[in-house]
Amino acid sequence: MIAGNNLKSNVIILMDGQLFSVVDTSRVKPGKGGAYVRAKLKRMSDGNVMERTFRSEEKVEDVRLEHMQMQFLYRDGDLMYFMDNETYEQQPLNVNKLGDVVKFLAEGFSLKIEFYEGEPVGVEMPPSVELEITKTDPGLKGDTATGGSKPATLSTGYVLQVPLFIQLGEIIRVDTRTGEYLERA
Repeated sequence: MIAGNNLKSNVIILMDGQLFSVVDTSRVKPGKGGAYVRAKLKRMSDGNVMERTFRSEEKVEDVRLEHMQMQFLYRDGDLMYFMDNETYEQQPLNVNKLGDVVKFLAEGFSLKIEFYEGEPVGVEMPPSVELEITKTDPGLKGDTATGGSKPATLSTGYVLQVPLFIQLGEIIRVDTRTGEYLERA
C-alpha cells in the first residue's frame, strides 16, 4: 500500500478493481487544510487518462508487474501476436492495449510485455527503434541537413517528417516516445 502523498510517476496502482499507471503528479498545499496530490492516471485496459486527487491519509494498492521478453510475430485484425522467446508460446494482445506502440512494431521485433496475474496489460518499448523507409519523395541536389523536411512512410505504415536528404530504403532511428526522426541508423 502506498500513501496518497507518496505517489510518483510510472507507478502502477490498483484502484476500483482496475490497473492504472501514474503518468504525472503534482503536490498541492492549500493555505487552509491538508496537502494533497493531484495525479494524472492512465487506465491500462483502454488507455483512457483521468485526473484524481489523493489526500495524504488515503492508501492505494501498488502493483508489481511481471516482464517477459517476447517477439512480435504478426497482426491479424485487432490482435497482434507475440511469442515467448523461451517457451515459444504465442500470446495475442489487442491493439487497444498497445496504444501508440503499434506504429513502431515490425515483424521480428523483440520487446518486453507486462503481465499482471497472467494477463498481458502493456508493453515496455525501448526509447528508440530502427525502421526502414518504404516511401518518400526523392531528394534533390542541394538538399542539406538543415534545409527542411518531407513526409516518409516507414515499414510499419507510420508516416513521419524526415530531413530532405533521407532516401527510399534507408534505415532510420525513430524516438518511440515522440514518434519523431532522430538520425540515420
